Amino acid sequence: MSTSDVGKGGMRGERPGREAQVGRGPRRRGRRRGKHRGEKAMVPDAEFTSYYGRPILNPPVWKASDVAAYFFLGGLAGAGSTLAAGAQLTGRPAAARALKVSSLAAIAGSTAALIHDLGRPERFLNMLRVMKPTSPMSMGSWLLAAYGPMVGGAAVLDVTGLFPRLGAAATAGAGALGPAVAAYTAALAADTAVPAWHEAHRELPFVFVGSAAAAASGMALIAAPVRETGPMRTAAALGAGLELAAAKTLARRAGLAAEPYKEGEAGRFVRAGEFLSVAGAAGGVLLGGRGRTAAALSGAALLAGSACTRFGVFHAGMRSAGDPKYTVIPQRERLRAAAG
Repeated sequence: MSTSDVGKGGMRGERPGREAQVGRGPRRRGRRRGKHRGEKAMVPDAEFTSYYGRPILNPPVWKASDVAAYFFLGGLAGAGSTLAAGAQLTGRPAAARALKVSSLAAIAGSTAALIHDLGRPERFLNMLRVMKPTSPMSMGSWLLAAYGPMVGGAAVLDVTGLFPRLGAAATAGAGALGPAVAAYTAALAADTAVPAWHEAHRELPFVFVGSAAAAASGMALIAAPVRETGPMRTAAALGAGLELAAAKTLARRAGLAAEPYKEGEAGRFVRAGEFLSVAGAAGGVLLGGRGRTAAALSGAALLAGSACTRFGVFHAGMRSAGDPKYTVIPQRERLRAAAG
């Protein structure tokens, strides 16, 4: 209980040092002179959750065995058709035929994976009822509808030897559509609200195209004679370089959204893809022209690296959709930037 009292003459019985000091805060204890330590946070870092523990975004119901395979096989088919057209023009018939046949098999597998994910075949046909230029899914469906007959005609007519002019036209048409087939799945993924895909919309097409070029080159190294694979070995190096450069740019620019590409299952796939792509491209350039064994091993590494990249991208997107922080933190950063 205080013994001070207030009278007309002021305070009586006050205790020294107890008066209020305006403009001076409480003295910190235990602070040594010459050291400036930051204040200790009194509130722990926020853990982003949602009502009843449900994610903010509904993760896609896609399965890795369907959609990631669809990404990989579509890229292999598209890039393979472009390389086949180039091989046909430069007098490499065996390489051209191998790439035409592999592209037909790949696009058939890609379409089967897509239809299996949709659940019923008629759902794919229903997407052809309208043409919506702003929808990657709609345009991709029409692209596949145009590309499929061309790649099929190019392969069948080459193997049978029938109607060579028609086969050459089909080869040229499939080769022209090949880059779009290899890249449109990246636009399809980036057009969603999945953070790891949407924030990577600038780099993801380059990752997919480079990966597709490396995969198709790897297929040529496996299936074509060594004497005809010189351009494919160069394409493998260029494709792997483009894929790695775009992936590094994505990791630097996408900020928090790039984190799922580095951790967990997605991170393991991405790292494996980078290693296999570099090893396959180096082996193809340095050893692929010396013998079938080295060429086949390099090609297998390129194919496996491309597949790992696609599965890594798929799993990164699924993880980012399930964790609220990948949605909340970038939104708050954008709001602060707009307000500032």
